[in-house]
Amino acid sequence: MQIGAFYFPTDYGIDVRELAKAMEDRGLESLFFPEHTHIPTRRTSPFPGGGELPKRYSHTHDPFVACTAAAAATTTLKVGTGICLVPQHEPIVTAKAVASVDYFSGGRFVFGIGGGWNVEEMESHGATYKTRFARMREHILAMKALWTQEEASFDGEFVQIEPSWSWPKPTQRPHPPILLGGETDHTLKRVVDYCDGWYPRPWAGFDPAEAVQRLKRFADEAGRDMSTLSITTFRTKADAQTLAEYADAGIARALLEIPDASRDEILARLDEYAKLVN
Repeated sequence: MQIGAFYFPTDYGIDVRELAKAMEDRGLESLFFPEHTHIPTRRTSPFPGGGELPKRYSHTHDPFVACTAAAAATTTLKVGTGICLVPQHEPIVTAKAVASVDYFSGGRFVFGIGGGWNVEEMESHGATYKTRFARMREHILAMKALWTQEEASFDGEFVQIEPSWSWPKPTQRPHPPILLGGETDHTLKRVVDYCDGWYPRPWAGFDPAEAVQRLKRFADEAGRDMSTLSITTFRTKADAQTLAEYADAGIARALLEIPDASRDEILARLDEYAKLVN
């Protein structure tokens, strides 16, 4: 099992280039960046974590730019979105951004995706809460066409692309792995439909072996080969016993949390994570 971490790449936090290099030096496998394009001040949507929305949610760098910066500062560290709010992104431009990051990173990009929870944020982009998952599916299928076809086209409810040329193609073939965040049965149906992996947050009582079997059940029902799918856990508990249990169960990657803290505190936390990796 690979061990990586996620970090909200804020304008007031540690430089992601220094962070990425420090993680690679300590043997961590990957660095994932969450995103929010902006946070409307009317704040209608309740924060899923409860309480006030943390400061970092309104201070994030663009995830594709952050991934490119992190990749340029390293040689082996994988970089990823964790998650990219796909319904809020125009798919032609996003397909080019993904392919470009994968190209410049030498095939080290992982595309973590999700539908989003902040209604007012997505509405600013012309998306709606009710149709966000249908829109996300079309966006991903359209991007796959752009990544894999010499003359790509797509005709859907939300996306229409006339026959077009689009380069670069991703370095990873047919495209970077697509991981879908969420915990519901609906999420798992979407994973086996058009993604390459499941990206859940371990819930209370989370059993990694049961999670693997749950994904396998949905894969079998859809006629999908389980060997083409993986599980990456988000905000995994940072202790050796938990990580050993996840590895034994067949979890492919566990992501630990890098706190919204000072540079020195973050580097000290990485030192602790290095002990778990080793």
